[in-house]
Amino acid sequence: MNRETYSLIEAYMLSCMDDSAHDKEHIYRVLYNALEIAKTEQDVDYDVLIAACLLHDIGRKEQFENPALCHAAVGAEKAYRFLTGHGFDSAFAEKVKCCIRTHRYRRNAPPESIEARILFDSDKIDAAGALGIARSLIYKGIVGEPLYSLLPDGTVSDGAQDTAPSFFQEYRFKLEKIYSGFYTARGSEIAGERRRTAEEFYRRLYGEVSAPYQNGRTELGKILR
Repeated sequence: MNRETYSLIEAYMLSCMDDSAHDKEHIYRVLYNALEIAKTEQDVDYDVLIAACLLHDIGRKEQFENPALCHAAVGAEKAYRFLTGHGFDSAFAEKVKCCIRTHRYRRNAPPESIEARILFDSDKIDAAGALGIARSLIYKGIVGEPLYSLLPDGTVSDGAQDTAPSFFQEYRFKLEKIYSGFYTARGSEIAGERRRTAEEFYRRLYGEVSAPYQNGRTELGKILR
């Protein structure tokens, strides 16, 4: 891929990004992680990989406006139309489309090509560790969801049994479990290096928010009559 082609695809990506949790810097991190992983894999089509990484989240705006939509499916179609509309071969556009369509794992659409698997792992890495927590907190703030919820007895829930959305619920149901299911050895290794940081952050944060409820309610009960 030459610089002119890269710049064309990059410019289209930039025109589509409108989410601070999935912003252009997320795109670049996914691309750079993908290139790191690709060095350890065989027969990678770098043109397909780079295009797929740049365009993988261009359907985010549509999903944000209508949560019933899947940004991976929307983005795949947008990418195909953009590429074919700008003179790219339809076979190339189809490969990029398939990578984007499967980067958000669903049982009926796992990534199959090596480029799709690298994109999947690279995107997943960006949800791991301290960075994954920071991005999740940003997103929760954007959509107005709380940090945690309370149990019926007034104590802080750790999120494990919650159905209502919160950061703790997101951590226990998604972020905590993100370290398995990678398709590449290098992707799994990078994510594993970040795991302890995320676990320690969650443990400390839960302790800091739950302690005031445990101690403060007791002290308040002594004062109130």
